[in-house]
Amino acid sequence: MAERETSERRLHLLALGVFVVGVASIAGILAGPPAIITYYGWTPYEGMVTALQSDTAAVTAIASMSAGMAAIALGFGSYRRMPTKRSRERAIAGAVLGSQAVLLGAAFLSFRSGRVERITFHFLNIEKLDGSGGAFLRGAKNTLLLALGGEVGGVVLGLVLAILAVSKRRTVRAPARVYINFFRGTPLIWQISTGYFALTLGLGIRVSAFAVALLVFALNTGAYASEVFRAGIQSIERGQMEAARSLGMSYGQAMRYAIVPQVFRRVIPPLMNEFVILIKDTSLIIALGLQESQLDIYNFARRGYADSFNATYFTAAALAYLAVTLPLIWLVNRVERRLRSGLVGVTG
Repeated sequence: MAERETSERRLHLLALGVFVVGVASIAGILAGPPAIITYYGWTPYEGMVTALQSDTAAVTAIASMSAGMAAIALGFGSYRRMPTKRSRERAIAGAVLGSQAVLLGAAFLSFRSGRVERITFHFLNIEKLDGSGGAFLRGAKNTLLLALGGEVGGVVLGLVLAILAVSKRRTVRAPARVYINFFRGTPLIWQISTGYFALTLGLGIRVSAFAVALLVFALNTGAYASEVFRAGIQSIERGQMEAARSLGMSYGQAMRYAIVPQVFRRVIPPLMNEFVILIKDTSLIIALGLQESQLDIYNFARRGYADSFNATYFTAAALAYLAVTLPLIWLVNRVERRLRSGLVGVTG
Protein backbone atom coordinates (compact mmCIF):
# COMPACT_ATOMS: atom_id res chain seq x y z
CA MET A 1 0.00 0.00 0.00
CA ALA A 2 2.81 2.37 0.95
CA GLU A 3 4.71 1.52 -2.21
CA ARG A 4 1.61 2.26 -4.31
CA GLU A 5 1.11 5.64 -2.66
CA THR A 6 4.79 6.43 -3.21
CA SER A 7 4.52 5.45 -6.89
CA GLU A 8 1.42 7.59 -7.35
CA ARG A 9 3.13 10.53 -5.66
CA ARG A 10 6.07 10.21 -8.02
CA LEU A 11 3.76 10.14 -11.01
CA HIS A 12 1.96 13.24 -9.75
CA LEU A 13 5.30 15.01 -9.43
CA LEU A 14 6.33 13.80 -12.87
CA ALA A 15 3.13 15.19 -14.41
CA LEU A 16 3.67 18.50 -12.66
CA GLY A 17 7.28 18.57 -13.83
CA VAL A 18 6.27 17.88 -17.44
CA PHE A 19 3.75 20.70 -17.28
CA VAL A 20 6.28 23.14 -15.82
CA VAL A 21 8.87 22.21 -18.46
CA GLY A 22 6.27 22.65 -21.21
CA VAL A 23 5.29 26.07 -19.89
CA ALA A 24 8.95 27.08 -19.58
CA SER A 25 9.68 25.98 -23.16
CA ILE A 26 6.83 27.95 -24.72
CA ALA A 27 7.54 30.95 -22.49
CA GLY A 28 11.17 30.92 -23.56
CA ILE A 29 10.37 30.92 -27.27
CA LEU A 30 7.63 33.56 -26.95
CA ALA A 31 9.26 35.92 -24.45
CA GLY A 32 12.91 35.32 -25.28
CA PRO A 33 13.25 37.16 -28.63
CA PRO A 34 11.21 40.23 -27.50
CA ALA A 35 13.28 40.45 -24.33
CA ILE A 36 16.53 40.28 -26.31
CA ILE A 37 15.27 42.90 -28.76
CA THR A 38 14.32 45.15 -25.85
CA TYR A 39 17.89 44.86 -24.54
CA TYR A 40 19.39 45.81 -27.91
CA GLY A 41 16.68 48.37 -28.69
CA TRP A 42 13.58 48.30 -30.92
CA THR A 43 14.82 51.37 -32.77
CA PRO A 44 16.65 51.85 -35.01
CA TYR A 45 15.80 48.68 -36.88
CA GLU A 46 19.48 47.70 -37.00
CA GLY A 47 19.29 46.98 -33.27
CA MET A 48 16.46 44.55 -33.87
CA VAL A 49 18.46 42.83 -36.60
CA THR A 50 21.46 42.51 -34.30
CA ALA A 51 19.26 41.05 -31.55
CA LEU A 52 17.63 38.48 -33.81
CA GLN A 53 20.94 37.36 -35.27
CA SER A 54 22.75 37.26 -31.91
CA ASP A 55 24.05 34.07 -30.32
CA THR A 56 21.84 34.78 -27.31
CA ALA A 57 18.72 34.52 -29.46
CA ALA A 58 19.92 31.25 -31.02
CA VAL A 59 20.81 29.73 -27.64
CA THR A 60 17.44 30.78 -26.20
CA ALA A 61 15.58 29.16 -29.09
CA ILE A 62 17.63 25.95 -28.96
CA ALA A 63 17.23 25.70 -25.17
CA SER A 64 13.48 26.20 -25.45
CA MET A 65 13.25 23.56 -28.17
CA SER A 66 15.29 21.13 -26.08
CA ALA A 67 12.99 21.67 -23.11
CA GLY A 68 10.02 21.23 -25.43
CA MET A 69 11.32 17.92 -26.76
CA ALA A 70 11.89 16.71 -23.19
CA ALA A 71 8.30 17.64 -22.32
CA ILE A 72 7.07 15.79 -25.43
CA ALA A 73 8.97 12.62 -24.57
CA LEU A 74 8.05 12.59 -20.90
CA GLY A 75 4.46 13.74 -21.34
CA PHE A 76 3.37 11.46 -24.16
CA GLY A 77 5.42 8.60 -22.73
CA SER A 78 3.89 8.67 -19.26
CA TYR A 79 0.36 10.07 -19.44
CA ARG A 80 -1.23 6.60 -19.74
CA ARG A 81 0.31 5.59 -16.41
CA MET A 82 -0.97 8.61 -14.51
CA PRO A 83 -3.24 7.64 -11.60
CA THR A 84 -5.68 10.56 -11.90
CA LYS A 85 -7.32 12.57 -14.65
CA ARG A 86 -5.69 15.76 -13.40
CA SER A 87 -2.23 14.22 -13.68
CA ARG A 88 -2.97 12.93 -17.19
CA GLU A 89 -4.17 16.35 -18.30
CA ARG A 90 -1.04 17.99 -16.89
CA ALA A 91 1.21 15.54 -18.69
CA ILE A 92 -0.64 15.98 -21.98
CA ALA A 93 -0.73 19.78 -21.61
CA GLY A 94 3.01 19.89 -20.98
CA ALA A 95 3.67 17.72 -24.04
CA VAL A 96 1.43 19.86 -26.24
CA LEU A 97 3.11 23.06 -25.06
CA GLY A 98 6.46 21.43 -25.75
CA SER A 99 5.33 20.58 -29.29
CA GLN A 100 4.32 24.18 -29.85
CA ALA A 101 7.68 25.39 -28.54
CA VAL A 102 9.55 23.07 -30.92
CA LEU A 103 7.54 24.23 -33.93
CA LEU A 104 7.87 27.92 -33.07
CA GLY A 105 11.56 27.51 -32.30
CA ALA A 106 12.18 25.84 -35.66
CA ALA A 107 10.30 28.67 -37.39
CA PHE A 108 12.34 31.28 -35.52
CA LEU A 109 15.67 29.64 -36.38
CA SER A 110 14.60 29.40 -40.01
CA PHE A 111 13.64 33.07 -39.99
CA ARG A 112 16.89 34.30 -38.42
CA SER A 113 18.92 32.31 -40.95
CA GLY A 114 17.21 34.14 -43.82
CA ARG A 115 17.07 37.78 -44.94
CA VAL A 116 16.39 39.19 -41.50
CA GLU A 117 17.57 42.71 -42.30
CA ARG A 118 15.37 43.03 -45.36
CA ILE A 119 12.25 41.72 -43.61
CA THR A 120 12.88 43.85 -40.53
CA PHE A 121 13.41 47.00 -42.57
CA HIS A 122 10.23 46.57 -44.60
CA PHE A 123 7.83 45.13 -41.98
CA LEU A 124 9.19 45.93 -38.49
CA ASN A 125 10.75 49.36 -38.96
CA ILE A 126 9.07 51.17 -36.08
CA GLU A 127 10.83 54.44 -36.88
CA LYS A 128 8.66 54.77 -39.98
CA LEU A 129 5.60 55.05 -37.75
CA ASP A 130 6.90 58.04 -35.85
CA GLY A 131 4.09 60.56 -35.41
CA SER A 132 1.39 58.20 -36.70
CA GLY A 133 -0.14 57.28 -33.35
CA GLY A 134 -2.88 59.90 -33.52
CA ALA A 135 -3.78 58.95 -37.08
CA PHE A 136 -4.06 55.27 -36.16
CA LEU A 137 -6.33 56.15 -33.23
CA ARG A 138 -8.47 58.23 -35.57
CA GLY A 139 -8.57 55.30 -37.99
CA ALA A 140 -9.63 52.97 -35.17
CA LYS A 141 -12.40 55.41 -34.21
CA ASN A 142 -13.66 55.58 -37.81
CA THR A 143 -13.50 51.80 -38.11
CA LEU A 144 -15.59 51.36 -34.98
CA LEU A 145 -18.07 54.06 -36.06
CA LEU A 146 -18.60 52.35 -39.41
CA ALA A 147 -18.93 48.90 -37.86
CA LEU A 148 -21.15 49.99 -34.98
CA GLY A 149 -23.42 52.08 -37.19
CA GLY A 150 -23.70 49.27 -39.72
CA GLU A 151 -24.39 46.70 -37.02
CA VAL A 152 -27.09 48.72 -35.24
CA GLY A 153 -28.85 49.56 -38.50
CA GLY A 154 -28.45 46.01 -39.72
CA VAL A 155 -29.91 44.48 -36.56
CA VAL A 156 -33.03 46.65 -36.77
CA LEU A 157 -33.45 45.95 -40.48
CA GLY A 158 -32.62 42.29 -40.04
CA LEU A 159 -35.31 41.80 -37.40
CA VAL A 160 -37.94 43.32 -39.69
CA LEU A 161 -36.79 41.19 -42.62
CA ALA A 162 -36.77 38.04 -40.50
CA ILE A 163 -40.36 38.59 -39.36
CA LEU A 164 -41.39 39.05 -42.99
CA ALA A 165 -39.36 36.02 -44.11
CA VAL A 166 -41.11 33.63 -41.69
CA SER A 167 -44.58 34.77 -42.71
CA LYS A 168 -46.92 32.10 -44.07
CA ARG A 169 -48.00 34.45 -46.87
CA ARG A 170 -45.84 34.12 -49.98
CA THR A 171 -46.50 37.72 -51.03
CA VAL A 172 -45.03 38.89 -47.71
CA ARG A 173 -42.05 36.51 -47.82
CA ALA A 174 -41.04 37.11 -51.43
CA PRO A 175 -39.78 40.74 -51.18
CA ALA A 176 -37.80 39.91 -48.05
CA ARG A 177 -36.21 36.86 -49.70
CA VAL A 178 -35.31 38.87 -52.80
CA TYR A 179 -33.63 41.53 -50.66
CA ILE A 180 -31.77 38.98 -48.54
CA ASN A 181 -30.57 36.94 -51.51
CA PHE A 182 -29.47 40.05 -53.39
CA PHE A 183 -27.31 41.46 -50.60
CA ARG A 184 -25.94 38.06 -49.65
CA GLY A 185 -25.25 37.16 -53.27
CA THR A 186 -23.34 40.26 -54.38
CA PRO A 187 -19.87 41.33 -53.18
CA LEU A 188 -19.82 43.99 -50.47
CA ILE A 189 -17.24 46.04 -52.36
CA TRP A 190 -19.62 46.12 -55.36
CA GLN A 191 -22.44 47.27 -53.11
CA ILE A 192 -20.29 50.07 -51.66
CA SER A 193 -19.07 51.42 -54.99
CA THR A 194 -22.41 51.02 -56.79
CA GLY A 195 -24.30 52.56 -53.89
CA TYR A 196 -22.03 55.60 -53.91
CA PHE A 197 -22.24 56.17 -57.65
CA ALA A 198 -25.99 55.49 -57.70
CA LEU A 199 -26.61 58.17 -55.08
CA THR A 200 -24.14 60.78 -56.29
CA LEU A 201 -24.25 60.33 -60.07
CA GLY A 202 -27.54 58.56 -60.65
CA LEU A 203 -29.74 60.50 -58.23
CA GLY A 204 -27.59 63.61 -57.88
CA ILE A 205 -27.64 63.44 -54.08
CA ARG A 206 -24.68 65.15 -52.45
CA VAL A 207 -23.59 62.80 -49.71
CA SER A 208 -20.20 61.96 -48.24
CA ALA A 209 -18.49 58.68 -49.04
CA PHE A 210 -18.36 57.93 -45.32
CA ALA A 211 -22.16 58.23 -45.01
CA VAL A 212 -22.68 56.00 -48.05
CA ALA A 213 -20.38 53.36 -46.59
CA LEU A 214 -22.30 53.50 -43.31
CA LEU A 215 -25.60 53.05 -45.15
CA VAL A 216 -24.35 50.15 -47.27
CA PHE A 217 -22.88 48.37 -44.25
CA ALA A 218 -26.28 48.61 -42.54
CA LEU A 219 -28.09 47.29 -45.63
CA ASN A 220 -25.63 44.44 -46.06
CA THR A 221 -25.60 43.50 -42.37
CA GLY A 222 -29.39 43.54 -42.38
CA ALA A 223 -29.44 40.68 -44.89
CA TYR A 224 -27.13 38.51 -42.79
CA ALA A 225 -28.74 39.49 -39.48
CA SER A 226 -32.14 38.55 -40.88
CA GLU A 227 -30.95 34.97 -41.40
CA VAL A 228 -29.67 34.89 -37.83
CA PHE A 229 -33.01 36.16 -36.54
CA ARG A 230 -34.92 33.77 -38.81
CA ALA A 231 -33.03 30.80 -37.40
CA GLY A 232 -33.63 32.12 -33.89
CA ILE A 233 -37.37 32.52 -34.49
CA GLN A 234 -37.68 29.05 -35.99
CA SER A 235 -35.78 27.57 -33.04
CA ILE A 236 -38.55 28.67 -30.65
CA GLU A 237 -41.02 25.88 -29.96
CA ARG A 238 -44.26 26.19 -31.95
CA GLY A 239 -46.19 25.90 -28.71
CA GLN A 240 -44.92 29.32 -27.61
CA MET A 241 -46.74 31.03 -30.47
CA GLU A 242 -49.84 28.91 -29.99
CA ALA A 243 -49.93 29.72 -26.28
CA ALA A 244 -49.60 33.44 -26.98
CA ARG A 245 -52.37 33.33 -29.57
CA SER A 246 -54.61 31.39 -27.19
CA LEU A 247 -54.33 34.30 -24.75
CA GLY A 248 -55.91 36.57 -27.33
CA MET A 249 -52.74 38.12 -28.74
CA SER A 250 -52.50 39.00 -32.40
CA TYR A 251 -49.65 37.63 -34.50
CA GLY A 252 -47.72 40.89 -34.09
CA GLN A 253 -48.28 41.00 -30.34
CA ALA A 254 -47.22 37.38 -29.97
CA MET A 255 -44.01 38.08 -31.88
CA ARG A 256 -43.35 41.24 -29.88
CA TYR A 257 -44.05 39.99 -26.37
CA ALA A 258 -43.47 36.23 -26.51
CA ILE A 259 -41.17 35.24 -29.38
CA VAL A 260 -38.73 38.08 -30.09
CA PRO A 261 -37.54 38.50 -26.46
CA GLN A 262 -36.56 34.82 -26.41
CA VAL A 263 -34.96 35.09 -29.84
CA PHE A 264 -32.68 37.94 -28.79
CA ARG A 265 -31.20 35.84 -26.03
CA ARG A 266 -30.30 33.13 -28.55
CA VAL A 267 -28.93 35.34 -31.32
CA ILE A 268 -26.67 37.64 -29.28
CA PRO A 269 -23.49 35.55 -29.86
CA PRO A 270 -23.89 35.19 -33.67
CA LEU A 271 -24.78 38.88 -33.98
CA MET A 272 -21.66 39.82 -32.05
CA ASN A 273 -19.65 37.58 -34.36
CA GLU A 274 -21.17 39.47 -37.30
CA PHE A 275 -19.98 42.68 -35.66
CA VAL A 276 -16.42 41.38 -35.45
CA ILE A 277 -16.55 40.40 -39.13
CA LEU A 278 -17.96 43.81 -40.05
CA ILE A 279 -15.04 45.54 -38.32
CA LYS A 280 -12.69 43.83 -40.76
CA ASP A 281 -15.01 44.46 -43.71
CA THR A 282 -14.75 48.22 -43.16
CA SER A 283 -11.44 48.06 -45.03
CA LEU A 284 -13.48 47.68 -48.23
CA ILE A 285 -14.21 51.41 -48.24
CA ILE A 286 -10.96 51.50 -50.16
CA ALA A 287 -13.31 51.63 -53.17
CA LEU A 288 -14.35 55.17 -52.19
CA GLY A 289 -12.36 58.38 -52.01
CA LEU A 290 -12.24 59.41 -48.36
CA GLN A 291 -10.92 62.51 -46.67
CA GLU A 292 -7.92 62.23 -44.36
CA SER A 293 -10.14 62.50 -41.27
CA GLN A 294 -12.43 59.68 -42.52
CA LEU A 295 -9.82 56.99 -43.17
CA ASP A 296 -10.21 53.67 -41.38
CA ILE A 297 -7.30 51.62 -40.05
CA TYR A 298 -6.47 49.78 -43.27
CA ASN A 299 -6.79 52.74 -45.59
CA PHE A 300 -4.60 54.89 -43.36
CA ALA A 301 -1.99 52.11 -43.46
CA ARG A 302 -2.33 51.94 -47.24
CA ARG A 303 -1.78 55.68 -47.53
CA GLY A 304 1.20 55.47 -45.18
CA TYR A 305 2.70 52.74 -47.34
CA ALA A 306 2.14 54.82 -50.47
CA ASP A 307 4.02 57.73 -48.88
CA SER A 308 6.92 55.72 -47.42
CA PHE A 309 7.04 52.49 -49.48
CA ASN A 310 7.41 50.66 -46.16
CA ALA A 311 5.05 47.84 -45.15
CA THR A 312 5.47 48.46 -41.42
CA TYR A 313 2.21 50.41 -41.71
CA PHE A 314 0.43 47.18 -42.63
CA THR A 315 2.01 45.41 -39.65
CA ALA A 316 0.74 48.20 -37.41
CA ALA A 317 -2.71 47.95 -39.03
CA ALA A 318 -2.86 44.23 -38.24
CA LEU A 319 -1.98 44.93 -34.61
CA ALA A 320 -4.59 47.69 -34.47
CA TYR A 321 -7.29 45.36 -35.82
CA LEU A 322 -6.29 42.74 -33.24
CA ALA A 323 -6.46 45.35 -30.47
CA VAL A 324 -10.05 46.08 -31.50
CA THR A 325 -11.30 42.58 -32.30
CA LEU A 326 -9.65 40.38 -29.64
CA PRO A 327 -11.53 41.99 -26.71
CA LEU A 328 -14.75 41.61 -28.69
CA ILE A 329 -14.00 37.96 -29.44
CA TRP A 330 -13.36 37.41 -25.73
CA LEU A 331 -16.67 39.11 -24.92
CA VAL A 332 -18.51 36.96 -27.48
CA ASN A 333 -17.12 33.78 -25.93
CA ARG A 334 -17.97 34.97 -22.43
CA VAL A 335 -21.54 35.89 -23.36
CA GLU A 336 -21.99 32.57 -25.15
CA ARG A 337 -20.83 30.64 -22.08
CA ARG A 338 -23.17 32.63 -19.84
CA LEU A 339 -26.14 32.11 -22.10
CA ARG A 340 -25.38 28.42 -22.46
CA SER A 341 -25.33 28.06 -18.68
CA GLY A 342 -28.76 29.64 -18.45
CA LEU A 343 -27.69 33.06 -17.16
CA VAL A 344 -28.96 36.13 -18.97
CA GLY A 345 -26.41 38.60 -17.62
CA VAL A 346 -22.83 38.89 -18.80
CA THR A 347 -21.42 39.35 -15.34
CA GLY A 348 -22.35 37.18 -12.57
